[in-house]
Amino acid sequence: MQLDITKVKLRSRNIKRIYFDAFPKNERMPFFMMVLMSKLWNTQFLSFYDGDIPCGFIYFAVNRKMIFIMFLAVDESLRTKGYGSAILKEIKNRYPDKKIMVSIEPCDDSAPDIEVRKRRKAFYRKNGYGETGYMIKLSGVVQEIMITNGDFDKKEFLLFFIFYSNGTVWPKIWLK
Repeated sequence: MQLDITKVKLRSRNIKRIYFDAFPKNERMPFFMMVLMSKLWNTQFLSFYDGDIPCGFIYFAVNRKMIFIMFLAVDESLRTKGYGSAILKEIKNRYPDKKIMVSIEPCDDSAPDIEVRKRRKAFYRKNGYGETGYMIKLSGVVQEIMITNGDFDKKEFLLFFIFYSNGTVWPKIWLK
């Protein structure tokens, strides 16, 4: 699979549609802010196309030691066709020496969308991500932290957020 990769722009309507379809309103950042933030050295907002077909995107923060994937989505009609794995592989290839972390909704059996959550977790496991045993609360949303390319360090991750946000975000991180 050969995907074309471009930076997301404000006029990237197809990527915006994928974003709005994939994430509930309470978990989204304003799209224009994501595009604006991606102009900084420590934020990437990349779209992936298979020819003319918009497949998905990834939005992440990066520093010298680690990456935190904030948003990753594949067009709903293209899921289970390997595009999400190809996106993760591209990031791993671009940053082979960095820890890569992602947070996902916990697989709480009482969740109404438990099957979706289990598939998401299985997807990340299949792509080499392991459980850290830690949870994080960001913008009022509790999520589970997964990692690849290294071991999780709570203090290091907290400092990552503090520096990335210029001290405006101090997430709660705890061992579950």
